[in-house]
Amino acid sequence: MQQVSRMLMKLFQRARLEKPGQVDRRAAEFTLSLLVAMYDRSGTGYVKTRSAAAALISLSGDTLLAKYRAFFQFYAVPDGKATLITRSALRSLLTDLNQIPAIVGEGCTRSCVEIAIHDCFHGVLNAAIVEEKFLSWLRLEPAVLLWLPTCYRLSATEMVSHQARCR
Repeated sequence: MQQVSRMLMKLFQRARLEKPGQVDRRAAEFTLSLLVAMYDRSGTGYVKTRSAAAALISLSGDTLLAKYRAFFQFYAVPDGKATLITRSALRSLLTDLNQIPAIVGEGCTRSCVEIAIHDCFHGVLNAAIVEEKFLSWLRLEPAVLLWLPTCYRLSATEMVSHQARCR
């Protein structure tokens, strides 16, 4: 938890420098509280760095493609010339990401994670998949992660303005 706390302090300190007046001075504290609520429900004082990173990536202002690529980088394993994501790694990623909607009572069951893994690996004979297969599956907006592109679209349209008048 200390490592995650230090990482958040540095992250938000840089953000305050880049965007003066736009970042709350307690942002690191609030974010750590959220991460603890999501990933340390039993109060062990331990939050996996990879889980915290997945949450931060998903809540970032990056594009969906950038988020998907980052997920792959954090959860995939090198295998000779290629980097691959296994069923086990995908299970970890989906379980970690599903803690986000779960915190507001919208999480899914373990079976929906297993269905998503089955769908992702449909027609795959190998034990792992390459990044392009992973990305193409995510572009189909699997139900288990439907909240992610939905939140992205909502945030992307927040600043849109138009000259039309509504009645």
